[in-house]
Amino acid sequence: MAADPRNQVTGGRGTRAVDGPAPVLPAPGAPGPAHVPPQDGRTGDRPGASGAAAPAPAPVALPEAGGPRDAVTRLRAHGCWYPSANADGTEAAFICDRGGVPQLWAGPVGSDEVRLLDSSPDPVKEVSWSPDGRWIAYTTAPGGGEHTRVLCVRPDGTGRRILAGADPASSAHLGCWAHDGSALAVTVAAPAAAVHPGLVGQTPWDHGPADGLLAGARPGADWADRDGHATLLGPAAYDATSRPVPNGTPTGTTAPAARPGGGLSVYLIDPDGLASPVLLTTETRAASLRACDLSHDGRFALLRRGPRGRREAVVHRTADAATTFALPVADGDPWVGRFSPDGRTLWLRSNADREYAALFAVVLDADGRPQRTSVAAERDGSDLELLALAHDGRTAALAWNVQGAGELELVETFRTGQAPDGTGPARPLPLPHEVVTRVTPAGAGRLLLALSGSQRRPGVWWAHEGVSVLRTPWSAPDEDAVPPGRPPVRPVPLRLTARDGLPLSGWYYRAPGRARDEPAPCVIHLHGGPEEQERPVFDPLYHELTGRGLDVFAPDVRGSLGHGRSFVDADLGAGRFAAFDDVADCAAHAVTAGPADPTRLAVMGRSYGGCLTFASLVWHPDLFRTGVAVCGMSDFLTFFAGTEPWIAESAAHKYGHPERDRELLRALSPMSRIEALRVPVLAVHGEHDTNVPPGESQQFVRAARERGIRAELLTLRDEGHDFLRADNRRLFRRAAADWMERHLRA
Repeated sequence: MAADPRNQVTGGRGTRAVDGPAPVLPAPGAPGPAHVPPQDGRTGDRPGASGAAAPAPAPVALPEAGGPRDAVTRLRAHGCWYPSANADGTEAAFICDRGGVPQLWAGPVGSDEVRLLDSSPDPVKEVSWSPDGRWIAYTTAPGGGEHTRVLCVRPDGTGRRILAGADPASSAHLGCWAHDGSALAVTVAAPAAAVHPGLVGQTPWDHGPADGLLAGARPGADWADRDGHATLLGPAAYDATSRPVPNGTPTGTTAPAARPGGGLSVYLIDPDGLASPVLLTTETRAASLRACDLSHDGRFALLRRGPRGRREAVVHRTADAATTFALPVADGDPWVGRFSPDGRTLWLRSNADREYAALFAVVLDADGRPQRTSVAAERDGSDLELLALAHDGRTAALAWNVQGAGELELVETFRTGQAPDGTGPARPLPLPHEVVTRVTPAGAGRLLLALSGSQRRPGVWWAHEGVSVLRTPWSAPDEDAVPPGRPPVRPVPLRLTARDGLPLSGWYYRAPGRARDEPAPCVIHLHGGPEEQERPVFDPLYHELTGRGLDVFAPDVRGSLGHGRSFVDADLGAGRFAAFDDVADCAAHAVTAGPADPTRLAVMGRSYGGCLTFASLVWHPDLFRTGVAVCGMSDFLTFFAGTEPWIAESAAHKYGHPERDRELLRALSPMSRIEALRVPVLAVHGEHDTNVPPGESQQFVRAARERGIRAELLTLRDEGHDFLRADNRRLFRRAAADWMERHLRA
């Protein structure tokens, strides 16, 4: 059924760049296809996989889409993040949303004369400047969805081409550069097989599809060409009549445990297109696979692989595909380590056999096998969350997570006469804002830092010789974070104890203009992951809510990062029931310590936080007046059937296996208790989300309406699992705040 036209939100749209007509082929006389075959289908010498690699990517030339042209829509309070510098550190490429969508920009670190390198509307997610300075590689999400492409462009904006991911059914992810800039490592995901012809997922619920989409269904190959921006589905958006799906398959069919097929392969790609891609390694049932570094002589590759909560760093010998070393590493930032220039030492960010991640030094022999492993730097009660090494390998930048805030220090790693795993004394580098999100080398003695804080938009800062930290001219000033007259609320930390004795914590945002002891309506906001962490950074959503007179309490329930490995693992399997109780315990603490009004509480969250929102409304039906669930799972079995294969592989360790643990997953699913729902709910989803498919929100909204509960669904066009376009983000914030204000201020 069509959405109510009164609730349609439309607007202008930029012109999408069109792929060139022909791929870039190897030059005459260039080597043909080559690869180093894995011994048994996985990286190194691990048994048990079929060894079918994802198809080798073919570079595709694109029209020019850069140059000095400024964006059509310029945001005054923009953000800049994910910097990558050229070899001498004089220029940086970075992501900036000044045009309303995250795009690739570049310019001198000391000048505001930046240039837009790719004006297409596809959001940019990662950036990496080649060591030789000739290319800038970056990742985009066509249509705003979860499938990504890896592209490269010259620093002047010419020569733009797709290196991998041109096929809409595949996906590609950025890896490291060879140290001479001759090749880029790229992870390519093989397409997954459809469950039925023309249908990827199938709902197990006995009612018809909503607007032709089923739980777990993915858009077709033309999904990136949808028009419009968002649709708010009103009360008549669904009906409960049974009708066939487009290919004639009846509804009510039980979903398969997971979508078959898929696999991840790492290729080394020549950005000039003069040599064929070289297959480095492949896994057919991979949860994650990324090339983090190549040794200078090319003999070894450092890979990060494995499911959430069980990641590992692997040294892969390129000559014979052998795995010579493996060590567990922490979740979080995927760039887990780097080889020393001589290849004798591997520096890793790891939490192997410990609660908190530290800097490990692994001394390797000539064959890449470990001689000894030691802890080179550690802090009690704090995770090492970011690790970056200077281009010459002599200095390491260590970013520590200290109760949610960030602290940065520098250590020497290659002093003359010291052991290969020795380090010098740590030198702290004061930060102007609370959280550092990325550190990257920028020439001799210099770093680029991506920073964020409770009073500012994300920005890039230039650190020189470990002494001074200066904001780049193209980053928005702090005073531009919000319009004048209403400064951001600075949060205060709250600590509490869960009903089973586990310590919990969070950040409380008090709406301005209210007496300290006056009870306030309060939104309990739950982050995603669950392996994420609530940080004291400026969140426009919180600013919108507090501006409506609503307090916000943003806790870390069990499963969150930043509190030790035991805390991350505390929600595994049946421990997730305790995480549901954590939400209620946090709400109770907001009442006693906030102070929040116990009669005007709401719950809200995104991704896993959206799942917790659905769960909180049916496990604690008398506690909250309403909820807003954003891209949340409502049924774990349909989630596993509809998500990407590599996401399913990674999530099985966290939530439960879709075959072996079906009864547990069914019991954990909010849909299994939908009859307990008593309060209105708003669900929000990106139309191109293939991480948590839109059917997860659709089936919960439909089931709520069948029971006479008010429920609405806001579908954001041209968005995936993360909302990246300024107009959609603004619509989302206002819709969510309107909903909360309507139900909490009455």
